[in-house]
Amino acid sequence: MAAAPRRLRTPLEVTLAVWRALFLREAVARVSKERLAWLWLLLEPIGHIAILVVIRVVIRQRVIAGADAVLFYVLGVLAFFMPRNMILRSFDAVAQSSQLYAHRQIKPVDAVLVRAAIEGLVSALLFAIMLGGLALLGTDVAPDDPMRVLAALGALWLAGLGLGLINSVIGELLPDVGRMLRVLLTPLYILSGVMYPTVIVPHPLRDWLLYNPLLHAVEALRAAWMRGYRVPAEISLSYTMAFAIVAVFLGLALQVRFRTRLIAQ
Repeated sequence: MAAAPRRLRTPLEVTLAVWRALFLREAVARVSKERLAWLWLLLEPIGHIAILVVIRVVIRQRVIAGADAVLFYVLGVLAFFMPRNMILRSFDAVAQSSQLYAHRQIKPVDAVLVRAAIEGLVSALLFAIMLGGLALLGTDVAPDDPMRVLAALGALWLAGLGLGLINSVIGELLPDVGRMLRVLLTPLYILSGVMYPTVIVPHPLRDWLLYNPLLHAVEALRAAWMRGYRVPAEISLSYTMAFAIVAVFLGLALQVRFRTRLIAQ
């Protein structure tokens, strides 16, 4: 009796299989590369938060713009670290998966998308751990507007994805420009409202800061999470979302346009 013909997989099934395999590969590599890799993921934001909190304790300020100072810093640091880490890990995403491009099902864009998914998952775990610890210490960590919180986090993730897609191409084709962009992430940390509320910034400087789409999402997240937190009227989550969508489409366009060169690098 003749064997039944093997069913061909659909393009969607092939794509999902590629993403699943890359996800497992990246996750295993992330853990096995350094013994304390996962511990460092937790210690880095804790270190940033601890330094900022100690500064506030020294000057005896426990409330920032109507919000609890510790929760203010936790939300700011974790919110910024998500897109920052996505951008950082996108620079070498294409090169580190170069051996896999011999399989025609795998494209450079797949490596970037999978790394973005992993960073999103890691950020969710960090939020759960940090906020759970604060709750055990007696801090009220219940979000005031959960849906708007999810919208702000989604906007941050999409912004990180878009910038990651763009930077993965730039970092591979223009290494010197890529190194310069890495350096710019440090001032971006300062300009994204992680350490201070935007409402206290005087107007001439605030007007320039508001061009930063990450600042809008960080402040919108705090305002949605903490009742009474004061933000400028100009803060708009729609601005961040519009920037993120444009960045994602631009990044995908660059991936398609330079796919052959990325594979050949």
